Amino acid sequence: MNYEGPVIRPPSEARSLILQVTVGCSHNRCTFCPAYKGRRFRIKDGAAIRQDIDEASARSPDIRRVFLADGDALIIPQPKLLDITGHLHRRFPALQRIGTYANVKGVLRKSAEELRELKERKLGIIYLGIESGDDETLAAVRKGTTADRIAEAAARVKDAGIKLSVTVLLGVAGRERSLVHARETARLLTRVQPDYVGALTLMLVPGAPLCDAARAGSFTLPSPFELVRELKIMIEESDLHHCLFFSNHASNYVPVQARLPRDKEASVQLLDAVLNQPDRAVLTPEYLRAL
Repeated sequence: MNYEGPVIRPPSEARSLILQVTVGCSHNRCTFCPAYKGRRFRIKDGAAIRQDIDEASARSPDIRRVFLADGDALIIPQPKLLDITGHLHRRFPALQRIGTYANVKGVLRKSAEELRELKERKLGIIYLGIESGDDETLAAVRKGTTADRIAEAAARVKDAGIKLSVTVLLGVAGRERSLVHARETARLLTRVQPDYVGALTLMLVPGAPLCDAARAGSFTLPSPFELVRELKIMIEESDLHHCLFFSNHASNYVPVQARLPRDKEASVQLLDAVLNQPDRAVLTPEYLRAL
């Protein structure tokens, strides 16, 4: 397999074949993300992709899941994407699901018919970074989209019958807009009705512009308990149906795993207990937090 640079995948794709079909991220402007900085985005050559598929098939012909990396494989023109998925089907007879990261631009460049066509080719889940439902925050972190556009892209994915997994980012609005960010994100989640929500906590990583802003004093990360408060608001003020909500990523201070709406009350009570008697001992220690 020919991988270029660090390849990132969702935790749920740990057992999948990671097939790198693009290098980097077509947007690559988000101020909180250092992942693809310094790498020019490009779509990999079709022959090289087919060679990787053939090599993986020779080693493990019974692969059932494939994840298309890097940042947003949906940006690939439809004919080439159909060629890739078609070759996967030919080489992996047991294939059950293909997954990929996507951004709003990549989703909206696909028609509803094209997404349904990919669904027929086993594209079963799309991972979409929402980060925030607050337009001012989205603009500040140069996300390149709005809450309305996110909702439009999410609806197109779900209408095609593809599972939607979204991420939200605690702390990304800074201390000043922390509550607005949490409440607007809860509102957007209610509009989107994703199948899965993964809450991550912002970590200021060297190389990310937001880290430079924090060092310069123009951005202040909320305190650990303010971040827990954001998480509580997002769960409490959203109205989600048939959704798995996770905050068990290593970046978070309090792990939550909830099936909503069933576990909503219990999750809010857990977070209330943490907030009502703030004790750093109950939070994930800093040395264990990671991206």
